[in-house]
Amino acid sequence: MKVIIAYASAGAGHLKAAESLYKYLKVNRPDIEAKLVDILDYSSGLFRFGYHSGYSFLVHHGLFLWAIAFYLTQVKFLRLLTRPLAKQFNLGNTRRFSEFLIKENPDYLISTHFLPPAIAGNLKSEARIKSTLITVITDFGVHPYWLAPFTDLYYVASEYTKGLLSKEGVRQEKIRVSGIPVDERFLKEYDKNALHSKFGLSNDKFTVLISTGSFGMGPIEKTASLLCDKMQILVVCANNKRLKVRLEKKGLANTKVFGFVNNMEELMAASDVIITKPGGLSISEVLVMRLVPFFISPIPGQESGNVAAMKYYGIDTLVKSAVDIREKIERYRDNPEQARRIKESIEKIGKPNSIMELCDALR
Repeated sequence: MKVIIAYASAGAGHLKAAESLYKYLKVNRPDIEAKLVDILDYSSGLFRFGYHSGYSFLVHHGLFLWAIAFYLTQVKFLRLLTRPLAKQFNLGNTRRFSEFLIKENPDYLISTHFLPPAIAGNLKSEARIKSTLITVITDFGVHPYWLAPFTDLYYVASEYTKGLLSKEGVRQEKIRVSGIPVDERFLKEYDKNALHSKFGLSNDKFTVLISTGSFGMGPIEKTASLLCDKMQILVVCANNKRLKVRLEKKGLANTKVFGFVNNMEELMAASDVIITKPGGLSISEVLVMRLVPFFISPIPGQESGNVAAMKYYGIDTLVKSAVDIREKIERYRDNPEQARRIKESIEKIGKPNSIMELCDALR
């Protein structure tokens, strides 16, 4: 059996979800010939540059423009214009991916980004491939671009997400509530005290992890400064090297500063709460580790949709400023009843078996 797992390297979540599926198949399904493919490797140079750099530029310098674009492509009556234009633009710039799929004609194409199923669905409509098309939606909300004709199955994060898909006209039998695939490292049990010793932390202090994705966005420096007098802080700066240098120069009390890390699961397991951006995969990792999240600086569109989903489930922990963060975290720390309610909600919606459920369906 041949399975292609396709993603687009525009945002870390799509890649990480695809990698998790690929690694699981390689270890657990010797009957499957699996390939991990970035659709942008099979696209035109300008198209690839736009995906790689355009999103990053807008997130840093043009959030208002990003919000407008997200909204305009979501409005139903405008889709009669935006969808055909997007289809022709995408098809014209990904001809090599179409040729690749025709040549490979896999039994299954699993996509963790909305672009591959749009291209594959067009080929399937023309009977040029016979693949079963599976789309893994990597957010809790649903942008219309995730909807692609000839998709056979949608794997989604939650019942909330399923409801949004149903409202878009997707039949119930085509939707599986599996959760977003996360790396198996996040599913293990960890000894918190041992991790505190490893990172030089006290077992008696409330521990806050600050990690806002690969960009290191948001009021991280101010937040750490406001919290470090009463709590111990772990700050992951990721690719934001300037932030790491500034924090190291400050030498904040009770604060450990990291750059890009490969052991996020250990830092999560060592912490009581996490301050993070509400990306779909980040939320899924936090939920399966039963860690309480506080969301900061959501990107308009997909991340604000994720915040709405969490609020629906009783995890209403969006914070609007560094001062607000301190107040809400202190209230959480000092209110066992609030902590219990949030943790119960996390237990209900965390999906630790997402990868196994999806891969077991490949028969």
